[in-house]
Amino acid sequence: MKDQENLKYPNVLKHIQAESEALNFRMASDSLTGSFLRTLAASKPAGMFLELGTGTGVSAAWLLNGMDRESKLISVDQDDKVIAVARKYLGQDRRVVFHAEDATIFLGKIAAQRFDFIFADAWVGKYSCLEDTLNLLKLGGLYVIDDMLPQVMWSEDQASKASQLISNLESRSDLTLSKINWSTGLVIAAKVRGQTEAGLSRERFFSGEMGNN
Repeated sequence: MKDQENLKYPNVLKHIQAESEALNFRMASDSLTGSFLRTLAASKPAGMFLELGTGTGVSAAWLLNGMDRESKLISVDQDDKVIAVARKYLGQDRRVVFHAEDATIFLGKIAAQRFDFIFADAWVGKYSCLEDTLNLLKLGGLYVIDDMLPQVMWSEDQASKASQLISNLESRSDLTLSKINWSTGLVIAAKVRGQTEAGLSRERFFSGEMGNN
């Protein structure tokens, strides 16, 4: 099996990648990650999607390629120059809305919303505001991050930060996750009932508060 063969790239991707090169923007997700995102997106019909870190729209193109017609994607990035590329090639798609804004501020504005799928491809949502981000996940929702393997552009302390992040995610009782040593290093986590919440549900069931309809 060759993972680079027959990826079936989104048609618009070549244009986005060309403009990314012209801008010297080299922080976009690779094609393997994109294909992975597309497959996961297809598993959430009529889903609400959130992307933190639009960049030039490479990962958004893959997500949209997997989403069905009833799904919605909200994507945010504070860099006007790069998000303009995403808007140019993807903005006509009624399923997506792009926000040029600091993601930290934006997360506060959408705190009451809940999402089926969150792709955190920026500092915010991974190394900062993690709790705020995970609070946005619906039960059964997926949280996905990439670039967990050493990258050329990493700072000296980035490896320790990545390790701490993974340890944090592993320690949570409200997530079940898999670490994938492939592509740039992926982590996929599903929101589950935490131990306290699950315990309360069992108590309610056995006390007769549930299942009497």
